[in-house]
Amino acid sequence: MISDPRALFTSLFDAAVAAADPRRTIRAFLPARPKGRTVVIGAGKGSAQMAAALKEAWDGPLAGVVVTRYGYAAPCRGIEVLEAAHPVPDAAGLAATKRLSSAVAGLTQDDLVIALISGGGSALLPAPPAGMSLEDEIAVNKALLASGAPIAAMNTIRKHLSDIKGGRLAAAAHPAKVVTLVVSDIPGDNPAFVASGPTVPDPAGRADALRLVETYGIALPQVAMRHLGSPAADAPKPDDPRFARDEVHVIASAALSLEAAAAEAKRRGVEAVILSDAIEGEAKEVGGVHAAIAREIATRNRPFRKPVLLLSGGETTVTVRGSGGRGGRNGEFLLALALGMDGVAGIHAFAADTDGIDGTEDNAGAFADSTSAARMRRAGLDPRAVLAAHDSWGAFDAVGDLFAPGPTGTNVNDLRAVLVA
Repeated sequence: MISDPRALFTSLFDAAVAAADPRRTIRAFLPARPKGRTVVIGAGKGSAQMAAALKEAWDGPLAGVVVTRYGYAAPCRGIEVLEAAHPVPDAAGLAATKRLSSAVAGLTQDDLVIALISGGGSALLPAPPAGMSLEDEIAVNKALLASGAPIAAMNTIRKHLSDIKGGRLAAAAHPAKVVTLVVSDIPGDNPAFVASGPTVPDPAGRADALRLVETYGIALPQVAMRHLGSPAADAPKPDDPRFARDEVHVIASAALSLEAAAAEAKRRGVEAVILSDAIEGEAKEVGGVHAAIAREIATRNRPFRKPVLLLSGGETTVTVRGSGGRGGRNGEFLLALALGMDGVAGIHAFAADTDGIDGTEDNAGAFADSTSAARMRRAGLDPRAVLAAHDSWGAFDAVGDLFAPGPTGTNVNDLRAVLVA
């Protein structure tokens, strides 16, 4: 019997993050040293830690530049670490993008570029094409974030509204060989979608981007729609000869981290079931489904016998209506789950983003249990109204259930855990 579910959940989170630590994984994917220079570039919430891990493992000189979110920097001698805004771009990100582009200019076929890419790079690498401004790209990002579209759809659109995404940064490094090492936060782990693939092309074209804009009803600025309608939006395709020598390796993913969390649960005497590492959809709907499964186990001992721990990963979305409140997709998931398991004894839950931040506040996620909704009501909150206002942070803060570990240095999406005792 688990006497302290929060301690269990925290240990699962730590195990999942440790499994995605680039210091543990990067050595297995190091390329051979080149005849010429080795240049390091990177973008994402884990790029500074990836650079530090590469520096420790690499036998030879390194130089370059990476960009990460404000507060996520780590010391890395010889590799410059820049910081910029996430999830909405800013001028520091624009300057960092120019630095990365300059770092790969003028290279030869004897040179090597090692690209360190992790989730969050889309916002950290603003590069508006001709006719668009940084303000236009900010507006695009805000529209995408509020749309409820899955991350792969958002990044398909982003890479056709950029001078660096969609493989363009790797093309700029030609004729140097580019080896991309990816910490994946994308359901399915397609590296072309992580950070909108600055060094990894994919077959999608601007027609696909326009179709996704229509499908999800995304209100993009007119200047962005004009660009998507022009040939200038086309990104290079994977069969472009400039990419012939390039390599791409996923060095950490949600699947590996979920397996590590399951192993930690078993070590603590709890049977764990991984539902999926690639769940997408509206966070509140996914929360409702998890609650229904937990209720079925709690009351009927099926489809799994209790005690059991349900694990899942992936990236849900939140379609914001109105101005929106404080909170992220993990908080929204948990608030819906708390309503769905309200009063059903013996259920405890946890959800957190493995990068350490859920939404715009300083928490990674939160804890919940069968009493959460009742405790929120006693605190003067209507949990259903709070959910409709997308203010999960306020709800869990009011009952002392936020989880705030700080930046972790990696990013393999969300960890969700439901314990039916």
